[in-house]
Amino acid sequence: MAPPDIAFGKVIDAAFKTKVLAICGRLGCDPSFLMAAMAFETGETFSPSKRNSVSGATGLIQFMPQTATSLGTSTAALAAMTALQQLDFVERYFTPYIGRLVALSDLYMAILWPAAVGKPEAKVLFAQPSAAYTQNKGLDVNRDGQITKGEAVSKVQQKLSKGLGVGLRG
Repeated sequence: MAPPDIAFGKVIDAAFKTKVLAICGRLGCDPSFLMAAMAFETGETFSPSKRNSVSGATGLIQFMPQTATSLGTSTAALAAMTALQQLDFVERYFTPYIGRLVALSDLYMAILWPAAVGKPEAKVLFAQPSAAYTQNKGLDVNRDGQITKGEAVSKVQQKLSKGLGVGLRG
């Protein structure tokens, strides 16, 4: 029996897809949700070395330097890994959220703002004036000076829709 189709399944290799499916089975989440989040965080490159020049966040889910340290590694080590190797750290990162990653917004909140996992979509995450708002102002869809959980996930939802399209789903 062939593995199920997932978002962006046609742009990753079979080993990466197999590992994503296994990880999501253990985490209890939709593999397309994880693929959409990684697509958003890496600009659809799925590159383990993708780095944010402002924050220093690196990799498939943009691990912050202190997060990498808490997982027993570094952003430099993560950047040197293959995407397949880095998936082990993706799973380790999400393991505390097992059973709480049912919605796309909660999976993405585990990356962006873990305190918002399980909160309503209208929950305000960041508001002006704050450094957190400034760093994430691109997520303020209606430009009202506040970024809600729903707004923050909207760009990941767009990646999910794109990744499930005919040319990318596989």
